[in-house]
Amino acid sequence: MLSAAARLAVDVGAVGPDWNGFSVLHTAASRVGGLDIGCVPGEGGLDTAGMIAAAGTGALDVLFLLGADEIETSGLGSAFVVYIGSHGDAGAHRADVILPGAVYAEKSGTYVNTEGRVQVGQRAAFPPGEAREDWAILRALSDVLGQRLPFDSLAQLRAQLHAAFPVMAEIDEIVAGAPADIEALASVGGTMDGAAFVGTIKDFYLTNPIARASAIMAECSALARGSVKAAAE
Repeated sequence: MLSAAARLAVDVGAVGPDWNGFSVLHTAASRVGGLDIGCVPGEGGLDTAGMIAAAGTGALDVLFLLGADEIETSGLGSAFVVYIGSHGDAGAHRADVILPGAVYAEKSGTYVNTEGRVQVGQRAAFPPGEAREDWAILRALSDVLGQRLPFDSLAQLRAQLHAAFPVMAEIDEIVAGAPADIEALASVGGTMDGAAFVGTIKDFYLTNPIARASAIMAECSALARGSVKAAAE
């Protein structure tokens, strides 16, 4: 389907040296940013499904969940699970150890929006209690494990990020993609069956741990499902 969509874009002239009209709407926050910095399994590595399967069979001893609440945690078997997050539900409930992280408004960070534009979010408040920003948790953990990461501040981390992946330094800009990449995707081909498309969002109001921790979002979800009758005065 993806190849067919790319072929359509090429055929109608939506992809060229001056403008690229082909884009992919991802279903997970920060997935585009992760792909931009090569956050994919390396040689011999496991993807998400592979990690879950390996944990379920006992082939994976320790599993880190960095705010991962959308996976099927019941399949993790006896693996030792460490959860890092702020409003964890499924992941935190399965965890053997919880390292409390900061919510998005409690930390400064770089992200890539739906448009593919790199943007920076600034901290609005400090995280409560013992919660820390994700980078600080991983930095402290690396020291304990004897594999100290080479940065001591967010500024140092960003400098290394920009050096390794210059695209992440192009704040508020869109770095043009190569038309040849879309053409290569269009050439993959393949056949499609008549199966219907299935929506990835099952409940609009409960799509993330923060929303699922909200009483207001829970009420909106119930109203949308028709389990609560609303009366207008």
